[in-house]
Amino acid sequence: MRPSNWEMSKHMDKAHILSEIKRTADENDGKPLGAGRFQNATGIRKSDWESKYWARWGDALSEAGYEPNPIQSAYDDAYLLEMLVSLIQELGSFPTVREFRIKAHSDETFPSYSVFARFVPGKGRKAELARKVFNYAQRKGGLADVVAICQPLCKATDPIDDHSEQWGYVYLIKSGRNYKIGKSSDPERRAGEVELLLPDKTTLVHKIKTDDPSGIEAYWHRRFAPKRKRGEWFSLASGDVAAFKRRKQFM
Repeated sequence: MRPSNWEMSKHMDKAHILSEIKRTADENDGKPLGAGRFQNATGIRKSDWESKYWARWGDALSEAGYEPNPIQSAYDDAYLLEMLVSLIQELGSFPTVREFRIKAHSDETFPSYSVFARFVPGKGRKAELARKVFNYAQRKGGLADVVAICQPLCKATDPIDDHSEQWGYVYLIKSGRNYKIGKSSDPERRAGEVELLLPDKTTLVHKIKTDDPSGIEAYWHRRFAPKRKRGEWFSLASGDVAAFKRRKQFM
């Protein structure tokens, strides 16, 4: 039985991580797991080793006595496809770019959209990714719902990016002692609109340019959730504002 995350946190040293790499590799026919599958199997997160003991997962595997291949150094095919199958079942549809990013922001075990983009590079990405999932689901069996969702997309030629993904801004507006975090294609105009509804003067503190306004807005709302006053208004400290202002662009 694998120990709990709390028990493991007490002795999360390099030797323990190396021993877990070897143990899980033995259970996988002698092949070391990619970082994503390793986290799922052991509860050892990327933050437990990255920049603390090794710069890259491949370095950890090398020290454990294994020769990493390019895919295993980050995520292997099976792990990416399992993650995507899980997201498709969660949504009941094939995810858009925005949904990929929202999931990655809310679940640290889920790979970023850029990982999937590298997994299936070039044009026609949505069709090719759907085809990989379709074939994987058919081989694995018991995934009729995923097969049905992916099958119509396998012949599509459009990239995974849909037309709903447009550049915009996530803004931080100050009014009185509170701050509003929202999204808009024109933050300056939005600040003026907000000021008309309030007794205090409003100031546009900062704006972040992004191709995923909804996802990035959701990220900051979650990050500052304990400081939410109502709706999109938050009571932020100077450090919170500084963190927001450090972001100039977010893809």
